[in-house]
Formats: sequence, C-alpha cells, structure tokens
Amino acid sequence: MAPKFARSVLVTFFEYGTAKVLHIRSKKVGIMSRFVQLLVIAYVVGWVLVYKKGYQDFDNVEGAITSKLKGVYLTNLANGTLNGSRVWDVADYVKPAEENNAFFIMTNAIVTPSQVQSTCPENPSAGNCTRDEDCAGPSPVTGSGIRTGNCINSTKPGVKTCELYAWCPVEYGDPAGGKSTPLIEVQNFTVYIRNNVIFRKFNQRRRNIRDSGGEGYLSSCHYDPAHPEDLCPIFSIGYILNTSESDPEQRELMLAQGGMIEITVTWDCNFDRDPSQCLPQYQFLRLDSRDAQDYPGYNFRYAEYYREGSTDRRTLYKAYGLRFVIVVSGTAGKFNAVPLAMNIGSGLGLLGVVTVICDFIVLNVLQKRSFYRDKKFEDVHADDAYKPLDESGEHDGASYGAAVNSALRVAPFRQ
Repeated sequence: MAPKFARSVLVTFFEYGTAKVLHIRSKKVGIMSRFVQLLVIAYVVGWVLVYKKGYQDFDNVEGAITSKLKGVYLTNLANGTLNGSRVWDVADYVKPAEENNAFFIMTNAIVTPSQVQSTCPENPSAGNCTRDEDCAGPSPVTGSGIRTGNCINSTKPGVKTCELYAWCPVEYGDPAGGKSTPLIEVQNFTVYIRNNVIFRKFNQRRRNIRDSGGEGYLSSCHYDPAHPEDLCPIFSIGYILNTSESDPEQRELMLAQGGMIEITVTWDCNFDRDPSQCLPQYQFLRLDSRDAQDYPGYNFRYAEYYREGSTDRRTLYKAYGLRFVIVVSGTAGKFNAVPLAMNIGSGLGLLGVVTVICDFIVLNVLQKRSFYRDKKFEDVHADDAYKPLDESGEHDGASYGAAVNSALRVAPFRQ
C-alpha cells in the first residue's frame, strides 16, 4: 500500500489548475481596484517616464581638467621665518607646479634657510635629555636626524637635547598653532579652471569656456553663479573659500593651518534640447574636519637646493595651505525608443500586481471573504479523475462523493 505522501503526490500530479475569471459586481471592490490601478499608472508615467526620463538613453561624462593661477604680492615682515621684503608669485606659492585634477596654494610657511649637513642640537619640542645615556640607542623616526649619542645644550637656554647629524640648523617654530597668515592676500588671487568633457554615446563635446569671444573676455570676467550661461571659468580664491566655509574664524584658521576643498564640476545635460544649453554647475565643499585637534589642516615639506662654494645647502619649507581637488561628474540623456518601450512594457507588467493585491484583499480581508473564496476556487472531477484509495485499498465512496457534491454545488450569487 502506498504511503499517504505518495498518494498526495499522485493526486497533485494528475490534476491541472487554470485561472478562473470572476466578475465581482461591487462598488467597494471596483473602487479599490481602480485606485490601485491609478497608483501604478501614476508611478509609471509620473516617476519612471517623466521624472526619471524613462524615454531617454543616458551616458556618463568623461573629462579632463587643467588649472592656472594668477596673482603676485609683496610681503615685508619683521618677525617670524619669512623676514624681510619678498615678492611672491605663482612659482613660489603653487607647489607642486602641476597636479592631476588638483592644485595647492601656500598660505603660510616655516622657512629654515641655509641648511647644511653637519651636527647640531635637536629641536627641544622633540624631547630633552640630561646625560649622554639618554641619547643612546636608535634614532626615532620622528626626529630631525641621526643621534650621535651626545647630550648638548640646545638653542633654548637651560635645555639640553640630543646632538644630531642632520641638515642643520633643524626646523623650529609652528605657525599652525597660531593665526598668523603671512600670505593672506592669496584670497585675491584667481584660478582659471579649464574643463573639456565628452559624452561618447552621443558624440557630444563641451567645454566650460565660450567657443567664441576671444581672449579678451577671459582677462576681465569672473564667475557669477547667477549667470552660468556666461561661461566664465575664472574664480577668486576668496570666493571659493567663503562658499566652502561660512565661518570667518574657520576661514582664518584654514589660511594658517591649511585645509582641503573639493571643487565639483557637474554636467547634467539634455541633448533633446539645443546642446548650447548644456552648461556646467560648480559646487565647493570643505573636506578637512573643522574639529580636528591632532594634525589639523594640511601641510607638507619641500626644499630648494643650491651650492655655495663647495658646500651643498638647502632652504627647507614647511608649507601650510589650501589644497583644491577638482571632480568632474554628470550624465546626459537623449531620446531613444528602446528604453521607452522597455519602461512601458515594465509598466504594463506592473498592472498585473493590481490583480494580486485585489485578490488578496477580497479573499482574505473583506467581510464576505468566504463567499468570494467559494466562488473563486472550484474543483471539477472528470470521468478519468484519479481517485485515491483508503487504507483498506477501497475507495472511500461516502466522503469522496460528499466532497464532489460540495465542490460542484452552485450557490446563488449574493453580495
């Protein structure tokens, strides 16, 4: 005798299910189904086709950036590491001279001139000593040179430090701890950001300067966010700094300690319109943390080497300043029948969800759900229907017949 599980499998195998069309004439159910259909249609038309432009094909922008800074000014300082009169131009305050999609402007510095390789005392801020034994062992990686093992008097009266073999004298001072900004006039300098972009799929090239107008307009224009159609890619450093940081005290600290600013050039274009309407949008965002206590801002060191007689010398700069990172982003769209057809087809498919939702509510939520369930599901037994045997090997005629009669019974339709 086959087990009950096998009989259940056979009953399922020898049957066929087909959808049954049931017209429910009910105001409540009719309004519910039309409302769900309206929601699906509104989503497809309003969101997919109109807002998300489902009738267009899209392409991401590709582009290249070049930048050029302008500005010269004179300092005449009586104290600090930048003593005396000095003219600063682009070659002095832009280090390195060229970067990929970025540039740096020095706004503050510690300058250690005329260094030569020799022996000298360590900077007291790196640690003190009282005897030679304190200077034994390997040299710390945070030091300014290689320890000789001697403890000698430092440049600070009454303080001893380890003697070093290094570029002497070692670096002193830390303007980042204060608010002095020897190169504060860099806010009046300008940067020319040239951006050439391409949308390969549509074979469209754009740039953020006019195709005509000559060099004259670039020498006199400045970027105005209220008139992006002017296509003037010349920005003052002060405008970028003020836009990315609204707090005057924080701007002053950024000039003293350095900082990082992101310049985003966004090309969001619709090539169903005139390509001349494809214009860049600029955004400025401060990247470094305003609340950083350890290692705030941005700085690095570089040296200028020269030879004096037979002696190699260098001038060491610890440069503090603003590092600008330029990012190009954006997408463009143009009409294409393929995505339009795909989105319309997907929308028609979503209309099938209406039937699923309404069936669930009708068969499981409404008060007359049992009545609707009896009308929705019906068993029809053909002459050759598989009839399972009871445990004695014979048909359970009474129960089977009762089930058939119950399934075939047609009740009058009532709402």
